Amino acid sequence: MLLNQELTQPIQLAPRCMQPLQRRDVLALLCASIGARAVWAQPKETPLPTPASLQTAGAAAKDLGQPLVLLISLPGCPWCELLRRNYLAPMRGEGLQAFQMMVNDRSRAVRDFKGAPSTGADIAQSYGAKLTPTLLFLNAAGQEIAPRIEGVASADLIGAQLHARLQTARQRIAP
Repeated sequence: MLLNQELTQPIQLAPRCMQPLQRRDVLALLCASIGARAVWAQPKETPLPTPASLQTAGAAAKDLGQPLVLLISLPGCPWCELLRRNYLAPMRGEGLQAFQMMVNDRSRAVRDFKGAPSTGADIAQSYGAKLTPTLLFLNAAGQEIAPRIEGVASADLIGAQLHARLQTARQRIAP
């Protein structure tokens, strides 16, 4: 009974000339606002493929003289989206072998660098990726050849960090 009384008590949010809102009205507006934001505020994420085989992706990168860049990501991660949309997707158009693994994906079958069946979550765990985004710079055997990028400290600096790590990785795979 006390709960019903609390829900019908007025809340003074507006000037006295306006009728005060009831607690249940405020709760309803809040729930509607959150629901609308969840539905309408979700921008579509930039696609970045997940390889069927890391072994094959690594070999293709090697043939192009490129490192294999692997983004460990999480759906809805805004920093992951920044990397995909502003850097990795455009660089893929220029020949960079960039792919993503979702840290929470336990269903999509992926072959690891040894050809064994795995998942995105397993790959992320095998590299000890604890933050998203994590960018790995790998050779054809799956070894890290440049320092990884974990998280994004500044949207202004990430481009320079990425280019520096790519340069290091490319130098380490050059014949």
